[in-house]
Amino acid sequence: MGNCLTLTSKKSKDLPIEKTFKLPSPIPTWPSGEGFATGTIDLGGLQVCQISSFTKVWVTHEGGPDNLGATFFEPSSIPEGFFMLGYYAQPNNRVLFGWVLAGKDDTGDTTAGSLKKPIDYTLVWSSESLKIKQDGIGYVWLPTPPDGYKAIGHVITNSPQKPSLDNFRCVRSDLTDQCETDTWIWGPGKDSSTDGFNIFSLRPSNRGIQAKGVSVGTFVAQNENNMRPVACLKNINSSLSCMPNTRQIEALLQTYSPFVYFHPDEKYLPSSVSWFFNNGALLYKKGEESKAVAIDSMGRNLPQGGSNDGDYWLDLPADNKDKERVKKGDLQNSQVNVHIKPMLGATFTDMAIWIFYPFNGPAKVKVEFIDIELGKIGQHVGDWEHVTLRVSNFNGELWSVYFSQHSGGEWVHASDLEFQGGNKVVSYASLHGHAMYAKPGLVLQGSGAIGIRNDTAKSKMFLDTGLLFSLVAAEYLGSAITEPPWLNYFREWGPKLSYDIADELKKVEKLLPGKLKSAFDKFVKSLPDEVLGEEGPTGPKAKRNWSGDEI
Repeated sequence: MGNCLTLTSKKSKDLPIEKTFKLPSPIPTWPSGEGFATGTIDLGGLQVCQISSFTKVWVTHEGGPDNLGATFFEPSSIPEGFFMLGYYAQPNNRVLFGWVLAGKDDTGDTTAGSLKKPIDYTLVWSSESLKIKQDGIGYVWLPTPPDGYKAIGHVITNSPQKPSLDNFRCVRSDLTDQCETDTWIWGPGKDSSTDGFNIFSLRPSNRGIQAKGVSVGTFVAQNENNMRPVACLKNINSSLSCMPNTRQIEALLQTYSPFVYFHPDEKYLPSSVSWFFNNGALLYKKGEESKAVAIDSMGRNLPQGGSNDGDYWLDLPADNKDKERVKKGDLQNSQVNVHIKPMLGATFTDMAIWIFYPFNGPAKVKVEFIDIELGKIGQHVGDWEHVTLRVSNFNGELWSVYFSQHSGGEWVHASDLEFQGGNKVVSYASLHGHAMYAKPGLVLQGSGAIGIRNDTAKSKMFLDTGLLFSLVAAEYLGSAITEPPWLNYFREWGPKLSYDIADELKKVEKLLPGKLKSAFDKFVKSLPDEVLGEEGPTGPKAKRNWSGDEI
């Protein structure tokens, strides 16, 4: 990111936001291409660039996440010909790491160009009456756009005088899209983001491969749950020339590809899909269970397309010795599968790195002070997990990483990641369940003191996802990427298990004191089928996030 001004207020001493995040190593020079990492993106008559240099305007020292306040910035060092679209804000509990877009009219139209000055400003809110620790007084303004144009962000000042109209621009309506609140940045209340006045980051309401909404990096002011009329941008340029080509994709993967560390007690490791097929995996058809079929190394004899209708499923080899061997995977030759997709109006590239495990091991539950193995519960054949790298198409910088965790997951900013070997991300796979986390330790999946244990730790077993990877899909590249046949198998990668879950639960309940039995029973009933392991999962392309955003 660009250099930001150092915060010098004595009151803000030692706040995380005092420091500016930078990746451990410089961003490399990317292979040549068309529009990727050139600094600007053409949205269709509107050129935009990412601004990450800021001038501090106003600081609060209370409220917001961790009750540490927030800092509000004016974008600075804006290139000639570009104009501000909104200001930047961030909670003080994180190191400074962010950006806003600036815009340049590229239409040559003097009457109906892509940008116009606001005609006025409306004072939305001021901190004058607040009895909190703050550096001066903050004033939040909403630009009044001309007819046919929309405001994209707010302006913050530290005086009651209206901001200048000259440096700010509103955007023609057809170049805007609907947006929604994302994460809470600040509110005067210590613990709640629901009462009174609050500041939120924004994201497009519709997100996915086909969606055109563009995040601007700005924020929205919300008063008593009424959001001010602020829009996101829209990319109406259909060329997608700002997306990386195959050589650039490979360079990005070599730069950021995660190391995945496994728990020292992990028995069930990943493999390549082909290894699973070549080592005896079988295809079953409903009604013809006695006629299981060996699978071609690329899955060419798997049923293609359709839906998960229960007519077909995969399973481990029939021979018990082979079955136990295949369950353990083949870490040394494991190959990950990468899906490249445009996101947020093609201003970012998402690189979803899918990891296949032949087997998902049994779960362990923590019931207050007792840890209990759940027997067969949680076991299933075939397990798909993934991490997704989100990279800026303006400069190729890693912005955030998504860690899949069973049926959910979380986005983590690059500033909160662990790195190894330069800019390579470190990820941790949970014991037996393979959920992905950014930090080692224990995460309980449940509520209160009862939950499924997700234990992660660094060990000598790890997967360098950059060593062996296969680009399995990048729809925007057309015929440049050939999808393997197994990717279009939409049925389950494991059988429905035949054991009686009720019997397994009774075995566990026998080990619990009386007062914990009902609490445990209530918790188990709240778990999704995927966690209980009643049946094998579907493959990557059958997941909602294949064509959509992760969250």
